[in-house]
Amino acid sequence: MENIMKEHKFTGRASSEQLTLGERWARFKRRAPLYRRALREWSRIHFRRLSHQLHNVVAGNRTAGPVTFLACSGALAVALTITTLYSPSYAVTLDGELVGVVADPDTVQEAIQTVERTGTSLLGHDYQIEGELDYEFALTLRSDLTTEADVQNYFYGKLDSVSGELRQYQVLVDGQVVGTVKDEDALNQLLDSMKEKYTNENTVSAEFLDTVTVEPVYEAENLMTMSEMDAALQSNQDGSTTYTVVAGDTFYGIAYANDMSLSDLQALNPGMDINRLMVGDVLNVKELTPILSVQTVEEQNYTQAIACPVEEVEDSSLYVGDSRVITQGVEGEEQVNATVTYVNGQETSRTVNSTTTLREPTTTVKAVGTKEKPRTASSGSYQWPIYGRITSYFGGRYIFGSYSYHSGIDISASYGAAIRAADGGTVTYAGYKGSYGNLVIITHDNGTQTYYGHNSSLTVSAGQKVYKGQQVARAGSTGRSTGVHCHFEMRVNGTSVNPLSYLP
Repeated sequence: MENIMKEHKFTGRASSEQLTLGERWARFKRRAPLYRRALREWSRIHFRRLSHQLHNVVAGNRTAGPVTFLACSGALAVALTITTLYSPSYAVTLDGELVGVVADPDTVQEAIQTVERTGTSLLGHDYQIEGELDYEFALTLRSDLTTEADVQNYFYGKLDSVSGELRQYQVLVDGQVVGTVKDEDALNQLLDSMKEKYTNENTVSAEFLDTVTVEPVYEAENLMTMSEMDAALQSNQDGSTTYTVVAGDTFYGIAYANDMSLSDLQALNPGMDINRLMVGDVLNVKELTPILSVQTVEEQNYTQAIACPVEEVEDSSLYVGDSRVITQGVEGEEQVNATVTYVNGQETSRTVNSTTTLREPTTTVKAVGTKEKPRTASSGSYQWPIYGRITSYFGGRYIFGSYSYHSGIDISASYGAAIRAADGGTVTYAGYKGSYGNLVIITHDNGTQTYYGHNSSLTVSAGQKVYKGQQVARAGSTGRSTGVHCHFEMRVNGTSVNPLSYLP
């Protein structure tokens, strides 16, 4: 190996005579095998020595003590580590400036040829990269080697300094490439305008919630216009949030309101019975958020009402749970200073820094009932009018050969089975009513109404007060019906709602 080193400089540096890059490259390629051969020879000799010493230890050679054994083992481990983690490489410089560290010198020459062809085409005359190109042999961590793209970009930088027309700007959001544009100034204006869209006179800061990186690159495959970049940065990606079910909600209605299909909503809520939604259930729903989000912080000053304190007095003329206002108080008013945070214009947090009372509130006096409720009073909760299989759900359905809206649910029953009041209240209708057939309507204390249709006969009359669970009819198939069942319907403020949102 020492003879090889004497014959050829190990740095791979070209002589000082005037040679083109191509000529210097050819000379280096002739010498490169010698460098590799020298490394292999060095590795072979040292590995053989280590193996021989370790063999003596294992064979019981008395001259090899513990220290020798540990030294050999350690050296062997180092050798194995070096061959695994490190790679023979070449530190490449141009006029003393580091180009990169590569495992294969051909990478550099290919980059030069590519850039020279591009420069010749762009400039309209023969373009060659000038300077003294040096290669210095090294042993480098594989993870520290320069990529082919970075080597090429280095030489494109040299061409860019001559032509000034090649540099492009790649935009990354959280490390993911969005696209590349030509005009850096226009790109900066676009990014600034995205922030300005959410700012006003109260805004104290506006920042991107995501990490935005702009990197100069060369020869991008798909160059975007600024309008295309704007659309890409503001395009939506799917996220998720939650929705709490309220009275009257249906699974289909929730899906529609959140621009989702029924299958999408079901996929986000495995195990949820779409026909048994309950008020207060929390569903996962899709949330669309732009690829690049803007967070703004505002310092706000505003006034808000101060709620009236309430004083309760007992009233034996009112039922337990009922109340009435004796004296209505007047709300107060306070000045508030708060820091409010928004993401894409939607408030995400509010911190109240200080409050100043402008007007004190006055007290509301309320009478609360102490008299026990009668059995027929409404409890505010509902039971099933009859237990059976649901044969038709609330909402749109196909029946009698056409699509129609179903204002309740149909519960299968045997002929003459007892139909019971879902809650206490007053019977406000009992008789035959068109497609409902024999119908009972009960109006409850809170104004909600329940309908019981298609009965064979009725066991109550209009004006009668009934208690929760009391029989009000017998199941049948009167009116527009395809079989024996109970049509159960609920109306809140006169509007039909899904009974399954209220039933246990």
